[in-house]
Amino acid sequence: MRKLIYGFTTSVDGYINDRNGNIDWTHPDDELHQFHNDRFRDVEISLHGRRLYELMAEYWPHVPGDASIIERDFADLWLAKPKVVFSRTLTEVHWNSTLVSENAVEEVRRLKAGGDGVMEVGGANLAASLIPHGLVDEYHIFVSPVVLGGGTAMFPVIDNSIRLRLAETRHFNTAVLLRYVTE
Repeated sequence: MRKLIYGFTTSVDGYINDRNGNIDWTHPDDELHQFHNDRFRDVEISLHGRRLYELMAEYWPHVPGDASIIERDFADLWLAKPKVVFSRTLTEVHWNSTLVSENAVEEVRRLKAGGDGVMEVGGANLAASLIPHGLVDEYHIFVSPVVLGGGTAMFPVIDNSIRLRLAETRHFNTAVLLRYVTE
């Protein structure tokens, strides 16, 4: 069965963007960006919610020529990576993406059962629909040294607690990784 990872850069108070939707405070340094690139190479399928897909599609296919080697590398990786985009409002997706407009939970169950690699879920709303169903196997939380006081929370409100085990910590100049696995 495929493993599903949910990871995001968060503020110290647990937000993935600020009250205006901005993520400009999440800019990784080269070491962290390279870590994301290397990790992304191991991902077999990337699951995107509509908002994250639109954000990524706005930038990565059009990386400027003066972008760093690390950014150009990620752009190539993102363009080539198979993506499943979950949206009820989009009518088409591009860049090696498949659009799913119904029942994300059942589709993710099907994808998990369809192999033994690694998938990642991007987008807090999409993850919020999967977390209560026990579909996420690992949480990669990149804590950035900023307090936002509001925004979009990384985690949804849930009815039952989820037991996690800390599997790894790693310090970068711009964030600290806390990697948890479900018990």
